[in-house]
Amino acid sequence: MSIVTMRANLTESDIRTLIKGPTIEDRAQAAHKLCRIIDEAQLSAEERKHAEGIIGIMAADAAVLVRRALAVALKNSPRLPRDIANKLARDIDTIALPVVMNSPVLTDDDLVEIVRACPPSKQVAVASREKLSTKVTGAIAEYAVTEAVERALANDNALFDEEALDTTLYRFAGVSNIMEAMVRRNVLPVGVTEKLVAMVTGELFDHLVNNHELPPQIAIDLAMASRERATLDIVEQAIRQSDLPRFVQQLNLNGRLTPSILMRGLCLGQMDFVEHAMAELAGMSHQRMWLMMHDSGPLGLKAACERAGLPPRLYPSMRAAIDVYHSIEREGVARDRISFRKRMLERTLTLFQSVPKDDLDYLLEKLDASGLQQERAAAI
Repeated sequence: MSIVTMRANLTESDIRTLIKGPTIEDRAQAAHKLCRIIDEAQLSAEERKHAEGIIGIMAADAAVLVRRALAVALKNSPRLPRDIANKLARDIDTIALPVVMNSPVLTDDDLVEIVRACPPSKQVAVASREKLSTKVTGAIAEYAVTEAVERALANDNALFDEEALDTTLYRFAGVSNIMEAMVRRNVLPVGVTEKLVAMVTGELFDHLVNNHELPPQIAIDLAMASRERATLDIVEQAIRQSDLPRFVQQLNLNGRLTPSILMRGLCLGQMDFVEHAMAELAGMSHQRMWLMMHDSGPLGLKAACERAGLPPRLYPSMRAAIDVYHSIEREGVARDRISFRKRMLERTLTLFQSVPKDDLDYLLEKLDASGLQQERAAAI
């Protein structure tokens, strides 16, 4: 129904009731009906202007029930004029919160101003919106109360840049709910994880280092510490690095690119890590190492191992593990990382039965330090 039709049909009833209804309930009911028609109608410019006039009448009504009918009916509507949305956002909470939490006509600047100037309940309402830009989360980090900051951090559709996260750490260091919400975000900048490592303990520490990218030196330092097996697997950390070549280079500088680390990476299916590690040890490009390692002939991988300085008797085990990797890839059954790892472990350990005993004993002795035997026992 268009506004023209609405004028013809409703001028004598609903609009009059909206303005001069005998009771507040009657005016609220008329307001709700008019809002529904305005939201659903196809409007010309003239009709839109008339509709905005009607909405202005509702927004100025002294009765809370009428203004709330307007706020609830048009909270998700692009037809709600922006100036009216901002007016409603400054109203009492029962009217303001539905608009603040949902209205698409409120701009980032509007939301920032609400966070800066309005009481905590409205800050929380802003933080509860489905999506938030870095401009808005920056304001929340700087000005909002704890509950609003925690609410925004818990929403991975609320985008935080590193500056806002640093501000949050400065304001709320030691506040457990804030620390947990930040640690459990899907993605964190490396600089923020570096700071959090020194600020959290226990389960949160484990979650942080096992689910977020750490700066290479910190990852290596943690891996060399006494709590390595409880908190960090260096192969697992490698897959989270945005700059894998740099991470591998740091490992090599710290003397951590050992045969056991490479075999652990192979047995867990982390081929990218192993390729970059072998290239680093051999002093050649990743592309060239990739070609040598995945050469189906008998010479490519053997030459790669020699160039990387690996013990000759480790070659049969590496050959077996790489063959398993390619067979699982061809099958295309294990599509997620966990199932791929499980199949890699099962198949590799089965194939290791054909490796000469002296070589297998050497391999398992080397791998013991990296904890792979625990994985082996679980797989068996």
